[in-house]
Amino acid sequence: MEQILLADLVNDLPNAVRLQRAVHVLREHWQCDAVGLLALDGDSLRLVAASGLAHDALGRRFVVAQHPRFATILSRREPTWFDPASVLPDPYDGLLDDRKGSPLPVHDCLGMSLYIEGKLWGAITLDALTTGTFDAGARVRLQHAALVLEAGIRVTSLERENRNLRQLGSSNNPTSQFIDESEILGESPAISHLLHELDVVADSDLPVLLLGETGVGKELFARRLHRHSRRHDKPMIHVNCAALPESLAESELFGHVKGAFSGATNDRAGRFEAARGGTLFLDEVGELPLSIQAKLLRALQNGEIQRLGADGLIKTDVRIIAATNRNLKENTLAGHFRADLYHRLSVYPVHIPPLRTRGRDILLLAGHFLEFNRARLGLRGLRLSYAGERALMTYSWPGNVRELEHVISRAALKLLSRGASRDQILTLPPEVLDLDIPSAPTAGHAEPLPSEVYAAAAAPPGLSSADDDLYAVEPFYGSPPIVINEGVAYSAPIANSNPVLDTALLPLRAATEAFQRSAIEHALQATQNNWAQAARALELDSSNLHKLARKLGLK
Repeated sequence: MEQILLADLVNDLPNAVRLQRAVHVLREHWQCDAVGLLALDGDSLRLVAASGLAHDALGRRFVVAQHPRFATILSRREPTWFDPASVLPDPYDGLLDDRKGSPLPVHDCLGMSLYIEGKLWGAITLDALTTGTFDAGARVRLQHAALVLEAGIRVTSLERENRNLRQLGSSNNPTSQFIDESEILGESPAISHLLHELDVVADSDLPVLLLGETGVGKELFARRLHRHSRRHDKPMIHVNCAALPESLAESELFGHVKGAFSGATNDRAGRFEAARGGTLFLDEVGELPLSIQAKLLRALQNGEIQRLGADGLIKTDVRIIAATNRNLKENTLAGHFRADLYHRLSVYPVHIPPLRTRGRDILLLAGHFLEFNRARLGLRGLRLSYAGERALMTYSWPGNVRELEHVISRAALKLLSRGASRDQILTLPPEVLDLDIPSAPTAGHAEPLPSEVYAAAAAPPGLSSADDDLYAVEPFYGSPPIVINEGVAYSAPIANSNPVLDTALLPLRAATEAFQRSAIEHALQATQNNWAQAARALELDSSNLHKLARKLGLK
């Protein structure tokens, strides 16, 4: 076990792959049911890698004060074993993935705190459904494994420091160097690409226009932009343009002097002055009245503002981030938004993807909201049934992340209102989610979820995704890693798992095309050769799928 962990320290592996391989190795070594690696973020623990836990577990934030077992593990430097008869509630009760959907309680638990450079970083936990899995020898072996694991975490955090030296240079906390405190949860390609793009543009002072549907979380992305910018130590001022009455908008934005209007009894600075040196976030900017748009344009063009009722000009130094759910380009053509202001604000437009395009991020976010409601309502445990998971993945989410949050909160309250006990592990079935989902297709022609096709493509021939946890449909890790090292790709076997590709070394391009070809073939097989359904399942544009298939020799 230690040899495999040590080998990963010197291999050129992506950070997420290195940590995920580590938890898989630990789980295989101890033959237990679940392993979790948790990083301490303020007063909470967050899973950064897991094996054997329910799909939504990675989105959960465990407040240490609410979980005495976690508090006990973090308070000690040596491994901590909990007697099966312990009265301390287990935070993973109902979260072990038994492949059948029943909320199984944990019976045997072992954990240990992890330290990086002498500071508490987080913890590793091992859980089993069979009593007696972790004997005294297991605790000694965990202590040895923890030393190697801590080294792996330090390598991972060092790599992040090298990539983000400017943002993290002032931090001496190894936890903050690993955890992104932005609360933007997601590992889908769409969200990963977006976060990378935002981190690049954050370093400039260019105005950014965030575009996206209602409920996608535009304010969170704006705050991330500010936090990663050169102005991060200055204020970020939020202005909800939709809530500004036209009669007060000028005063709110630019300030006023005493006597400027009835009720102006004192001089008052506006939002531009409050944001001096920092960021001004104009939320729902498309709702601004045309008269205010003209004055805002002058402020942006000249870098000067004038308080209402004053003669003098005040120099401004702010970075503008604007957001809207409207199509401002169409609004300018219709005369509802000034074209010159639109071009001034949209120097760098960023489209935030709707939730329905983010695949298994839906379950990651659901886990976050499940844990929040478990704590808020004082429940022993709260999880989704497998049918509930499928309902969430099938729904179109017109209200996006905000709607998902409300759906989970409402469903938990419904269970309690129907007599469910707070002392039980509560499971949310589809009927309490109350989602308007179209009726299922004709039997035998059901369209698979994108995650199911992905899992099928990831699993090698002859191995069902449900047969081996390595290929299980888990958020964050849908398939065994494809390791890229010096231009050569090969599958990275974990324990006794079968590789996706031949273990012989392949050129990178050939390995990539082989994986793409396998994914498309499995998608077509799962959809009875329906190319349109396969494209939706693979989250590709239909025309792009046909082009790729021709390139790969499948057409």
